[in-house]
Amino acid sequence: MVVAFGATLMLSACSNHQTPPPGVGGIPAADQAAEQHGTRIGMLLPLSGRNMRLGQQMANAAHLALPEGHGAELDLRDSDAAEGAAGAARAAIGNGDKIVLGPLTAAQTGEVAPLAQAANIPELAFTSDSTQARPGVWTMGLTPEQQVQRLVEAARGQGKKKFAGFLPDNQFGHVMAQALIKACAASALDSPNVIFHSHDAADIAQSLKTLSDFDARQSQVASATPAEPDAVNPTSDQPAANPPANGDSANAGAQSAANPPQPASAPFPAPPFDALLLADTGLDLANVINGLKANKIDSNQVRILGPALWNAFALKLGALHGAWFAAPDPAARRSYVQHYRARYGYAPSVIADVAYDTAAMAGALSRQENGFASSSLTRADGFAGVDGVFALRPDGNVSRGLAVFEVLPGGGTKIALPAPRRLSQTPS
Repeated sequence: MVVAFGATLMLSACSNHQTPPPGVGGIPAADQAAEQHGTRIGMLLPLSGRNMRLGQQMANAAHLALPEGHGAELDLRDSDAAEGAAGAARAAIGNGDKIVLGPLTAAQTGEVAPLAQAANIPELAFTSDSTQARPGVWTMGLTPEQQVQRLVEAARGQGKKKFAGFLPDNQFGHVMAQALIKACAASALDSPNVIFHSHDAADIAQSLKTLSDFDARQSQVASATPAEPDAVNPTSDQPAANPPANGDSANAGAQSAANPPQPASAPFPAPPFDALLLADTGLDLANVINGLKANKIDSNQVRILGPALWNAFALKLGALHGAWFAAPDPAARRSYVQHYRARYGYAPSVIADVAYDTAAMAGALSRQENGFASSSLTRADGFAGVDGVFALRPDGNVSRGLAVFEVLPGGGTKIALPAPRRLSQTPS
């Protein structure tokens, strides 16, 4: 059974307290403090510096999920203070916190993870960089691996078997490529053909020509010899179509010679793949779209797949109609957004969602015996969050139930496949 949390959204003011060291100034030691105040949940956020506004949004979301009087106590720490994320983590661990939520970035996660592991405290980091995932440290952001895995499974479910990738030669492109290779292997599909391209428009066009085997496909069209129609060479027992009127056979023959019947042109052969993963945005994506057209990579033959980043400018993607990307269903977070807006006067960034979900999850588990044990955190059926169902895996990766969106001919999207309500319906 999926564990749902956050159904009751009690509103509370956000507070950022700094607790003196244990045993100093009349403050009880960590274990005594935890006993008096309930389970302490550490949260490392950028509460100063250039990401301060985002950090405050995430703190607000955490307090919505885990209001005062809940029984567990949020221990907010500034990951961007002078001591850095590692200093904030040491303070949280020294304060007796039983779990660490955050920090925000991959680099900070790399600093905090060894400290949490040494203290045998689970860490739910907010980064989407899955290279930071390891046993006991989970990457809670929406990752490329989650998106590609969902897309491959969805395309395979519709009969697609030959996958390829045309990806930018940068860090994001290489992560998407590795995700595609992994997802195809997990689905017992052939290893995909992947080509990386530069920012140069000519390189994009030429690389797509190579990937799609355009010259060989064009040769097939050129060498095709359509059969002569019966109207031109009728057999002895089959009269010509449309016999001449009034017996004027000479005039009809002249017309036939002047305007011979034109055979229907053969369809251009499909490329050697039926699903193609892209990852570009901006001008590079415009050049890729031009290359798709020039090399006759037709959406009727090939399912174009892309990143969730496309959702931000989907109204401009009409030229990629029929393309898919995977992302959380925004309808799932509607109630949470309404409560957030009612309390704070504005809608939260989607990045704040992970702070809400992790705080709600930690609060729910804090009420259970051995709630933060690995067996509790990695329950197979997962948890129901504001962005849909998710599950923590023993290796530190996170599975998410994502919807599949389809780009419409005029731009914009529709949901082609809804997000599953149980992770048993998606790959692990």
